[in-house]
Amino acid sequence: MESGTGRVLVVGVDGSPRGDAALRWTLETGAHTGDTVRAILVRPRDGLLPGTSFALQPHGRIPEGRYSLATHVSGLGIETAAEVETRTVHGDPATELVTASADADLLVLGAHRGGAVADLVLGSVGRECVRYSRCPVVVITPEAAHRLTPA
Repeated sequence: MESGTGRVLVVGVDGSPRGDAALRWTLETGAHTGDTVRAILVRPRDGLLPGTSFALQPHGRIPEGRYSLATHVSGLGIETAAEVETRTVHGDPATELVTASADADLLVLGAHRGGAVADLVLGSVGRECVRYSRCPVVVITPEAAHRLTPA
């Protein structure tokens, strides 16, 4: 954790409405002056085999091509007093977000809504982050983000 400058809030962003809701909630509600919001997009490694769970992208829509996370974040037009950093990393989403949690005061994720009862709220990335994160974890739905945003 960074000392003396405020909190570090890490947000998993995947280009989906749920990832955007997590980012919006963090910037509008969770972050304050002096805080750093670190938005992280995890892209699959080039070496993943077709047919692996991540190749099927069950955790959200991973933007491709010339997608810029910084442009996406600024395009949301969210006012915040916090400093915003964007990072794109390669690897397994749960592993990379848990690793980022080591230097964070809070990890924020959008809720995954899958078809299976076990994945109804968290999804596999959320479950792994809640289980192994080194800081508190907030899992938020778009509906909850809207309800909790100040008027």
